[in-house]
Amino acid sequence: MRAVVFEKVGKAPEIQEVTLEAPCAGEVKVKIAGAGVCGSDLHVQRGEWELPMPLVMGHEGSGVVVELGEGVTNLAIGDHVVLSWVAPCGVCKYCKLGREAQCALVASVVAPEGVLHDGTSRLSRDGKPYHHYLGVSSYADFAVVPASGAIKVRTDAPLDLIALVGCAVATGVGAVKNTAKVPAGSTVAVIGCGGVGLSAVQGARMIGASRIIAIDINPDKVALAKTLGATDSIVVARDADPAEALRELMEEGVDFAFDAIGHPSTTEAVIRMLALGGAAVIVGLPRVGATASFEPLTLAEADQRILGSNYGSIRPAVDIPWLVDQYMDGNLKLEEMVSARRPLEEAASALADLEKGEALRQILIP
Repeated sequence: MRAVVFEKVGKAPEIQEVTLEAPCAGEVKVKIAGAGVCGSDLHVQRGEWELPMPLVMGHEGSGVVVELGEGVTNLAIGDHVVLSWVAPCGVCKYCKLGREAQCALVASVVAPEGVLHDGTSRLSRDGKPYHHYLGVSSYADFAVVPASGAIKVRTDAPLDLIALVGCAVATGVGAVKNTAKVPAGSTVAVIGCGGVGLSAVQGARMIGASRIIAIDINPDKVALAKTLGATDSIVVARDADPAEALRELMEEGVDFAFDAIGHPSTTEAVIRMLALGGAAVIVGLPRVGATASFEPLTLAEADQRILGSNYGSIRPAVDIPWLVDQYMDGNLKLEEMVSARRPLEEAASALADLEKGEALRQILIP
């Protein structure tokens, strides 16, 4: 099959002919309908995360089940699925507690080693093993994934578009709904109006936040955030302080501030945005080793919190179908977040456009 392969830092990803083995026990093969281009893919391309190479890129995707591995009973050939890069093992402490986004197997084996649940890969080229990216590798014609990472959804939803639910939308909406548990009537600020930030804005609208402030350096992105639910928008210069700009609008600060960028400066800014009793939620992912600072005395005296949000603290089998239903019911907007649909061969260009800040969510169509 065709797949977008990343071999080493400094070399652009390229289309290659790759061998994909049949699914093993507990796995399924999915024909990819759409794969979202995510900021996390840029971390790989920049070499900011330590991952084994070569790997087949892509962790946001959707498609149709075309083959079942031994023992798979919860899915059938022809099912429409959204791929979850957290495919819960179901047996670790965190999965048993209902905290699948923290699955120990995914965190310790699948993600860092570029393999599936059994510790091996289904990908190769000329006999040389290739690695899976976050257990998905959706920049390809097909993917073999654990069955728990192929989430069955309704068949009347547009199959390529709902790929976004597999990462950006689940992460952003989930950060509001699950991680922070934002109550209706709260005030919310979101730094970064990419796919995750725009989804956080929508999540805040969906729960009934009284005021939602979208912050970005790109005026077009904050304008889009206004159409998706933001009540206020702030365009900041690249070297300006977002917290200072927020305080000019709301002197008392906000109840919840979301960092959808994941840079130390934006993390520090959301902490400084908080009102008394507020919570800063770190959603965007930084490079390995990045650190941020805050004043502990202020945090303690103001009874504030700092929360980390991995994958929106979602339960994939529960939250992903719910999000698709929300889209189909008109409560969640997805098409507005898509800046382009591109063929798989344009993956490198799509990543370059994302790097330059010239694109929102792009969908690769095999």
